[in-house]
Amino acid sequence: MSCFLSALDEVKPAFGVHEEDLQDKMKGGILKYSSKIDNIIQRVQRDIEQTKKSERFNFSSLLLYGPGGSGKTALASFLALQSKFPFIRMISADEMIGMSEPNKVSHIDNTFRDAYRSPLNILIVDDIEAIIDYVPIGPRFSSVVLRALVTRLKSSPPEGKRLIVMSTTSNYTLLKHLDILNCFNDEIPITNLSHLNDLNNVMQMTSFGSDEVRQSVLSKLREVFQTDQISIPVKKVLYNIDTCKFGTDPIEDLVQLMIESNQRV
Repeated sequence: MSCFLSALDEVKPAFGVHEEDLQDKMKGGILKYSSKIDNIIQRVQRDIEQTKKSERFNFSSLLLYGPGGSGKTALASFLALQSKFPFIRMISADEMIGMSEPNKVSHIDNTFRDAYRSPLNILIVDDIEAIIDYVPIGPRFSSVVLRALVTRLKSSPPEGKRLIVMSTTSNYTLLKHLDILNCFNDEIPITNLSHLNDLNNVMQMTSFGSDEVRQSVLSKLREVFQTDQISIPVKKVLYNIDTCKFGTDPIEDLVQLMIESNQRV
């Protein structure tokens, strides 16, 4: 009986929601450090609601694009779980490590076919460039996997089934050059933290220091940058804040890490 119960915990069902996988993609939680995060959430929720209730369209494909570490996968996972759809899956390069091209194509095809069996479905296609094995040197990518993915991104589910696909990419220019942007009904930009106020909000939400400490950090950064404008991925900000907890001078440590992380410097 103990082995049977262990199997229930370890074996993932073919259908339903792989909640653990999605939760793993949003370990840091969703931090609404700016009104733009609320706007993104509302926009995707509108698209999900349209797919759920529209009398004319039973399929929609969204593209969340932006710099690496900006929170695209976390937002997609969060919004998928919030939808309460009975079937939610993620297609990622991680689960296809070691697969041959034919096996990758088969995996993509089977996942979409599984989604067609439920009345309401969400698929997250995470990091398109990694799935097609894009390498900038050359450049090179798998045209076979790309064709399979594009075919599915353009195909509607059978009558009576509804599907929304949320794809993510950190290389919008690549997708434009590959001429696959027409696969998506909606393209939603996800940006880095763009203002010191955003950083202040993240520091507050993660309980970093007192208000005096936070203002000291902002003041030092403003002095270095000579502006309030920044460009730092939220994932990097969270990591930097956590790193500073283990140093002897959190203020100076965080200032230095943020200077190094700012993509406009």
